[in-house]
Amino acid sequence: MNSITSPRPQHTRLVNAPARGSDVPGRVAIYARVSTGKQAEQDLSIPDQIAQAETWAAQKGADVVARFIEPGASATDDRRPEFQRMIDAATGPDRPFDTVLVHSMSRFFRDQYLCEMYLRKLARAGVAVVSITQNFADDPTGQLIRKVVGIFDEYQSAENAKHTTRAMKENARQGFWNGSKPPFGYRAEAAGQRGAKIKKRLVIDEAEAATVRRIFGMALGREGPLMGVKAIVSRLNGEGVSFRGKQFQISNVHRLLTRRTYLGEHAFNLRHAKTGQSKPESEWVVASIPPIIDRADFDRVQQTLDARNPKKNPPQALCGPTLLTGLIRCAHCGSGMTIRTGKSGRYRYYVCAGRAQKGESKCRGRSIAMEALDGMILDALSDRLFTPDRLRVILESYISRGAEADSERQRRLGLAKKRQTEISGKIDRLLDLVANGLMDPGDPSLAEKLQALKAQRVAVNQEVGLLGSSTSGTRAVITDAKIERFAMVMRQAMHNDDPAFRKAYLRMFVSEIVVETDKVSINGPRSALTTAVGRDLEPSAIDGAQIHHEWRPRRDGKTWRSEL
Repeated sequence: MNSITSPRPQHTRLVNAPARGSDVPGRVAIYARVSTGKQAEQDLSIPDQIAQAETWAAQKGADVVARFIEPGASATDDRRPEFQRMIDAATGPDRPFDTVLVHSMSRFFRDQYLCEMYLRKLARAGVAVVSITQNFADDPTGQLIRKVVGIFDEYQSAENAKHTTRAMKENARQGFWNGSKPPFGYRAEAAGQRGAKIKKRLVIDEAEAATVRRIFGMALGREGPLMGVKAIVSRLNGEGVSFRGKQFQISNVHRLLTRRTYLGEHAFNLRHAKTGQSKPESEWVVASIPPIIDRADFDRVQQTLDARNPKKNPPQALCGPTLLTGLIRCAHCGSGMTIRTGKSGRYRYYVCAGRAQKGESKCRGRSIAMEALDGMILDALSDRLFTPDRLRVILESYISRGAEADSERQRRLGLAKKRQTEISGKIDRLLDLVANGLMDPGDPSLAEKLQALKAQRVAVNQEVGLLGSSTSGTRAVITDAKIERFAMVMRQAMHNDDPAFRKAYLRMFVSEIVVETDKVSINGPRSALTTAVGRDLEPSAIDGAQIHHEWRPRRDGKTWRSEL
């Protein structure tokens, strides 16, 4: 296929798209882009790119059927909404256009690796990319020249970024604001003009600053007793005080209480813009801004936070295993329940994690003393579950030895293996998103999803192992003598002096504990009881320091349930 030339401007068809004669295909889509929102606001470059592309298309008799406008997105990556929309349309089943028209290849990409990847992706869909200002022959030499130009575009982008960062660091040293959203408590205000640029400085926003001062005051006990971060969040959200239209959370209150900006020391250039990774402190620039909090108050708050931080000053009680975490959840909002301490760690409570993060406005579920609930659960299991009569009722349907029972087990084994594959696939896809740069590895939601999926994987792996071992040839027989012995062993285990021992036994047979306002429900899989009774479980069969079961409630009705 010969390259297409015109006196002005020049153009080329890129990649090995299907030949359609010497003319450009009749349906074209224009892609126009500028790097920053400020460039888009000036409304010069994008209209000019579109006008030149439309003129060129009209000269070639091509129909412009779509326009994809990217106002303020870097071409060094593919995280561009309009670009992705264009790619989806071009590679979709309908393929509404045959050619993507760009002003220059730097509008398409400034990363040579990604550029080649997307050119090939479009070529496989039969879509060409045409630049109206660059002339590359459609032969090996022309492709080489195009790639060299692409590498220079990438180099120029990196150099521009380096010089821009240097200029912004100097701007920060002089006390000027470089843009983005100001910290809570401040606003950006024009401070003069240098050439065509309006310089801005951070000034105190008195309405927000009053909230900042109040938060520090609450942390220092100026509104009653000293208040921790969670209590401050609960108070502010309960009063309807907002964080720029949103509810306060533990994360932004803690960030506010520890941010040196409020001392009048605002740091710039802390992280890499693309990766989010921290830069060495030697590259930071600390600008002077009006302070909101005096140093004495700030330092006192840091001392208080450090004293309450279990990573820096862990209470002794936290060193032992916690019996119910991972099993217990709030009935009101469905959140897991976590441990909170009072009186510097002397008292410990199970509280709803949703309420702990966002206060009572999120959930009004109860908190309950850890010691009281642990004892209640252990006593209930000992007195109401692990008794011979109750075990006979629960295991009655499992004592059958017929072919029908084997068939049901095989069916459930097949379903469990299918879930096993699905969960592994979900974990792999999440990890691929991180590896491909489509998800930040530091994103809290990523850790939460992975933790949940791993817990599900542990549960389903155990279920597969349990069902696989319960075949006709290997299945242990359940007798009254074994039920009697098992009940005795488990009652002793529930009151063993070793907390790790109790924890290991508990998690073998309990999948979920639901706390309501006036009731606590305990659920667990009958299959675990069946295996343990049939194999005549001995206390020595479990090493509490090594076994960690994280079972989840089953959906097939094969669970036991007890209510307190």
